Amino acid sequence: MDLKGRSLLKLLDYTPAEIEFILASAAQYKQLKKHGTLHREHEGKSIALLFEKTSTRTRCAFEVAAADLGIAPTFLGKDDIQLGKKESLEDTAKVLGRMYDGIEFRGFKQQDVEDLAKFSQVPVWNGLTDEFHPTQVLADFLTIQEHVGKLKGTKLVFVGDGTDNVSNSLMVGAAKMGMHYVIATPNTLQPPVDLLETATQMATENGGSIEVSDDLATAVSGADVIYTDIWVSMGQEDLIAERISQLKPYQVNMDMIKATNNPDVFFMHCLPAFHDTNTDFAQMVHEKYGLTEMEVTDEVFRSQHSIVFDQAENRLHTIKAVIALTI
Repeated sequence: MDLKGRSLLKLLDYTPAEIEFILASAAQYKQLKKHGTLHREHEGKSIALLFEKTSTRTRCAFEVAAADLGIAPTFLGKDDIQLGKKESLEDTAKVLGRMYDGIEFRGFKQQDVEDLAKFSQVPVWNGLTDEFHPTQVLADFLTIQEHVGKLKGTKLVFVGDGTDNVSNSLMVGAAKMGMHYVIATPNTLQPPVDLLETATQMATENGGSIEVSDDLATAVSGADVIYTDIWVSMGQEDLIAERISQLKPYQVNMDMIKATNNPDVFFMHCLPAFHDTNTDFAQMVHEKYGLTEMEVTDEVFRSQHSIVFDQAENRLHTIKAVIALTI
C-alpha cells in the first residue's frame, strides 16, 4: 500500500485498510525501537513542526520519530510563525513547502491545516485542531489492539464533552474500524450533528455502531474501554465553571469502572489529566471550586485498569509510521 505524498488531516480521509496499514507499520517500528535496530530510512530529509498550541507528547513524538528516521525537525512555536498576522497562510505554506519534505501543524482551525496541505504541496500532518486529533487516535487504536486484542467489535465509551476534538476523531476512527462507540455526555454537549450522521452511516457499513447517551449506567455497561479527556480544552479556560457544572456527574471513578461489569475494562486518557492537585491549574480549580480531582479520580488513574502511559508512548510509534509512510 502506497501512502507517499498523502497528508493526514483527519481520519475521514483514510480507508479502514489504510488505517490498518498504518497501525501495522507502527507496531513494526515499535519493535525496531525496542530492539535498538536503526531505521534511518529518510536520512537527509527535513520537516517543519508548527505549534500554535503548546504540547508535550505531540512535540516529543514528532521530534523523536523524525530523529529515529534520520529526519531533521525544525520547531516553530506561536511566536516564530506569522500565520495570518504578518504573512498569509498561503504564502507561508508555499515557502515551507519549498524548504521542507513535510509539515506538522498543531493549532486552532481545521481550515488552517487543510490550507497548509493545499498550498505547500508536501505532506501535512494534523497534530491537533479544534475539530480533530487524528494522530492521537492512531496511538489509541494501537494501544487498544495491544491490550484488548482487536478493534472490530470492541466497545469503546468516551465519557465527557461530546463536542471534544478527541471524541470527534475517536468516533470517526471507531466507525471506520467497526467498533461500538458510545459517547456518554450531557444533552448540552452533543457531538456535531453532521459528523455524527456521517459516522453512524460508516459504522453501519463496517459492522459497528455509534450511540450518544446521557444515561451513564447504560452507556458504560459492557465496555471494553472507558476513555475521557480534560473538561476544558486549551483556549477555553473561561468555560471552566460551566464545564464543571455540566461534567462533574461524568467523572470517571471506581464506581463507574465497576458499573461496566467488566473486571478487565481498560481506562484511557490522552493526557494531560487532572487527577490530583499537583499542577498550577489544578491548584486554582481546587481553591476556586473545591475539587481535588476533575475528569478522573487518582484511584482510577493509578489503577491496574489504566493504560494511559502506553497510549503516550504509542504516540511516538504511530506518528513515526505516518511520517515514514507519507513523506
